[in-house]
Amino acid sequence: MQEIEILRLDKWLWAARFFKTRKLAADAVSGGKIHVNKQRVKPGKEVKIGTLLSINKEGLDWEITILALSAQRRGAKEAVLLYEEAPESLAKRQQQQAFQKEQRELMPYNGPEHKPNKKERRLIHRFKQG
Repeated sequence: MQEIEILRLDKWLWAARFFKTRKLAADAVSGGKIHVNKQRVKPGKEVKIGTLLSINKEGLDWEITILALSAQRRGAKEAVLLYEEAPESLAKRQQQQAFQKEQRELMPYNGPEHKPNKKERRLIHRFKQG
């Protein structure tokens, strides 16, 4: 990792592997899913070491502190070294994951058994149109 003093928030989120693309990271920041020091910010916000981030992604919450900056996306093992998660945040997230898993097991959804054929589609259209 190279020595960087400041970096754009969306670029750091991408490099730390919270999002697959910078566009997804920027959309999450713009949508209010990411807070810096408990403040809503824009994707271009510059972050530095020691910055506190609150990340809400897919119903899970992270409270992290930035430990290092990297402008390049690396492997998952290196990405974990870029931040430190608060112990209570980790416990809360694991509890959320267990709850979500429990909910999925209670209400399994395997999707439709097959794609509707032409006759079934016509019936569906008739039903929807009245």
